[in-house]
Amino acid sequence: MTLQDSSTPKIVTAAMVVIGDEILSGRTQDKNVAHVANCLNEVGIQLREVRVIPDIEQEIVDAVNFCRNKYTYVFTSGGIGPTHDDITADSIAAAFDVSIDHHPEAMKILTRHYEVSGIEFNDARKRMARIPDGASLVDNPVSKAPGFRLENVFVMAGVPVIMQAMMQSILPELSGGAKMQSRTIGASMPEGKIAKDLGDLQKKFPTVSMGSYPYFKQGQVGTNLVLRSVEAENLDLAIDELVTILTAQGAKFDLND
Repeated sequence: MTLQDSSTPKIVTAAMVVIGDEILSGRTQDKNVAHVANCLNEVGIQLREVRVIPDIEQEIVDAVNFCRNKYTYVFTSGGIGPTHDDITADSIAAAFDVSIDHHPEAMKILTRHYEVSGIEFNDARKRMARIPDGASLVDNPVSKAPGFRLENVFVMAGVPVIMQAMMQSILPELSGGAKMQSRTIGASMPEGKIAKDLGDLQKKFPTVSMGSYPYFKQGQVGTNLVLRSVEAENLDLAIDELVTILTAQGAKFDLND
């Protein structure tokens, strides 16, 4: 079998910047990256990089500026609440060199929310309405305090249930490309035995990402072989050749689409 030529697929990329001292300290475990990655996969966007950084303005500025110039989209989580260490909005304003102030629509949304809730809309809570100039709001149906978008950067809350709701609000705005397809073969053999053949196969199919992941089940050693590509034809060809290799080696295997 030979590598098939195909038209160049449209590749759309993204990075995620996870902001928060609590993540780096281990006090809070991140639950947002996997959700964002899965959402992006569904619309043909490849999450290529994730950075976890502290609540330090210059760190946020540097990370966001690097990522927004390298990737199609950037998504941030964390640091847009009412407390003193919620500095993401100010940091994004600094990254884009724009001013920041209370956004009229954000103020209306939060004023209505706190009036209905019977909770004081104090100065600390008003901080959540501070949005960089030129940004559009990202709807938050859970706690109402909006996220925002500035050019290709989307800023979301860190609380998973709120971030997930914001992500659903964002998805219609995104323009995706070719979807990444994945196939997995579970083989009853150690990865060291398949390593050379897998490396040779990778050279033959450079547009197909190939990874091997060992597992141990009931005292048996095996390897999950995962092949991924936006090119369906070449992915199928690579899988066919891998099956031939495994069969020749006498390995038992299961193919999962």
